[in-house]
Amino acid sequence: MRNITDRHEFILRSLKEKGKITIDWLCETMKVSSVTIRKDLKLLEEKNLLFRIKGGASNSNPYAIDRPILVKETINNDEKQRIAQAALKLIKNNDSIMIGSGTTVFAFAKNLETTQGLTVITPALKVGLELSGKPNIEVLQLGGLIRSNSSSVAGHYATRILEEISCGILFLGADGIDLEFGISISNLPEATLNQKMLQTSQKVAILADSSKFGKRGLGKICELIDVDYIITDQKVSPDTVKAIEELGIKIILA
Repeated sequence: MRNITDRHEFILRSLKEKGKITIDWLCETMKVSSVTIRKDLKLLEEKNLLFRIKGGASNSNPYAIDRPILVKETINNDEKQRIAQAALKLIKNNDSIMIGSGTTVFAFAKNLETTQGLTVITPALKVGLELSGKPNIEVLQLGGLIRSNSSSVAGHYATRILEEISCGILFLGADGIDLEFGISISNLPEATLNQKMLQTSQKVAILADSSKFGKRGLGKICELIDVDYIITDQKVSPDTVKAIEELGIKIILA
């Protein structure tokens, strides 16, 4: 398959069927060199027909963007509600938990109810305000510079407080969940704060809908093996679920 038009048609058709393809697979299938394939992918990307990724190509943008929180709230809302309900089952009476920023963990916070008492530590203003009026919930609001995109704080004031506390479980949102790159978000200062939050927590639960899988944010938070639970919706591919479970992580499909 040496005709450039035939190659390009085959690449785009394969991407439509598979979602992602590798350079090695294209070389073997089309019987051409990797240099030729890389040139083909570059040309197709310049025409906005695909996204080049490490070792291949994808039909969706693998890099997460930092959207305003009001925009994020409108995306995959039904899935976020189901994820929030599933996450509630991880909380025990008289627990101390930490809740990060993001619309999925905010949906989780809105559903929090307890009769026994609960301490919640959070950098997210919306989470703090939502929980401050609920009975039997005590809120420790982290301080620092407020980011308008996420309505959450970041910086050394927040990390300084975290040096003196500990909690049972951290509920964290993510912009990207990648088998190689790990867990990431699209803002570096918040990524640094989330890294510190991980250090103060005995267990970590990632709450993210299936659109976040296979994507990478600018700021890496941790490796996948640093996570205890991933709670997501049922649109995640079986192969991805299997790969995550093989790392010893419990994945909950809501």
